[in-house]
Amino acid sequence: MKISVLSGKGGTGKTTVATNLSYYLSKKGEKVQYLDFDVEEPNGFIFLKPKIENTFEVKVKVPQIDESSCTQCGLCAKKCNFNALSVTKNGVLVFEKICHSCGLCSLVCPVNAITEVEREIGKIEIGYTDNLKVVRGVLNIGEPMGIPILKDLKKLITPDYINIIDSPPGSSCSVVHSVEGSDYGILVTEPTKFGLHDLEIAVNVIRQLGVPFGVVINKSDENDYIIEEFCKKQGIDIIERIPFDRSIAQKYSKGELLDDKIFMEVFENIFSKIMEVSNNEADSCN
Repeated sequence: MKISVLSGKGGTGKTTVATNLSYYLSKKGEKVQYLDFDVEEPNGFIFLKPKIENTFEVKVKVPQIDESSCTQCGLCAKKCNFNALSVTKNGVLVFEKICHSCGLCSLVCPVNAITEVEREIGKIEIGYTDNLKVVRGVLNIGEPMGIPILKDLKKLITPDYINIIDSPPGSSCSVVHSVEGSDYGILVTEPTKFGLHDLEIAVNVIRQLGVPFGVVINKSDENDYIIEEFCKKQGIDIIERIPFDRSIAQKYSKGELLDDKIFMEVFENIFSKIMEVSNNEADSCN
């Protein structure tokens, strides 16, 4: 099973839900894997504190020009859809960070002056917190594109595990790549007008992907009606509420999990409702 946790904006509590749900299920005896797909700022490890056992580099291929063979015909630059090459009087410039590693330039070069070399853009770390398997991708500082790391992370999704995906915030290509193919999506929001605005965007994205989903209201208080009215009109289930509680903020500021009994019941309710939807989906297919 693959459960994606996402939000239309950062700071709503997405990682709080993803890490605590993963930890709770592992303590319950489930085979769980937490995967942090927020490669630009992965912070799930702050709370789960795993012992890292494996690290491997993520590399992409970029063109390398053999100036002794290059005729500066300009065909490589003309065919590149991403403007990653430019022909000047002094040779061909390669803008490695906007290259999408498609390999087209090497294919169209009439004199075979272009080869591909590997360039590191980040890494993937794998570890354990007790029985919980914990994985994260880390994009190197200054790198603009994390999709290659997400592709490698997806290869680590294990079918016989409950895979909890901590998605990037927002509604970018990275979010789409993280969420597509999920069995369920948890949309985390907060009861503010900003929270509602970005929830609407996230709902639009996940509906287009055809993923069943429900909403968790974090920092729940007397303003929940802002989210409730929208969800009622849209026919969206609010599967749980996490209260606006000072103790949560204190634990969060110390990098601690919400392991109190009252919060464990919250995550039990979330998982129970996900399984109810999944079972209903399975029954409808039979």
